[in-house]
Amino acid sequence: MNFLAIDTSGRHLTVLAFHDGALTRRYLPDCALSHSVRLMDEIDAALAEAGMAPADCDFFAAVVGPGSFTGIRIGIATVKGLCFGCAKPALAVTSFDVVAYAEESGPVAAVTDAGHGYVYLCAYDASKKIALSPRYVPAAEAEALRGEYRLAAAEPCCLVCDLLDPAEGLYRAVLARQGERCGADALSALYLRRSSAEERRQ
Repeated sequence: MNFLAIDTSGRHLTVLAFHDGALTRRYLPDCALSHSVRLMDEIDAALAEAGMAPADCDFFAAVVGPGSFTGIRIGIATVKGLCFGCAKPALAVTSFDVVAYAEESGPVAAVTDAGHGYVYLCAYDASKKIALSPRYVPAAEAEALRGEYRLAAAEPCCLVCDLLDPAEGLYRAVLARQGERCGADALSALYLRRSSAEERRQ
């Protein structure tokens, strides 16, 4: 199994190239939301380090959200282009999966800051099955889950959360969910609310 996986859903940027059982990891903790400028260079570097070409991939994976609206679009468009260009399937991974799979054991509530005192939240049981479906909630509602779940995130947010390794989480999530591949045309963003621009138009 060979694959390329990218995460552009937050301030960080992750590119993983898996080739013949060896993992190449490119992780930038703070891209200052410059994913559109840096993504292709990081993909080229990861593929070169892994000794593979895009056509060698069995599939391409993208984190589809929730998170940065612009970043998510960039990641999905890039993976769709690779899938169509190489005639390969796609795999959708959520930013919740990235956090949940970085936790090796026990129930976890994956949290992403949504701004203005709100968070995106999805809770998983110890077997990584979704226990609470993805939702957009006040931070206090997520805080109330502390104790029942480990509150965890990939990046700092408005709650006190354990910060887990998003690159490791992406790798584990792709391995666990590789059987859920789809056609590139079916790859779509996971949005739990309207963008700020859409809200301002109302």
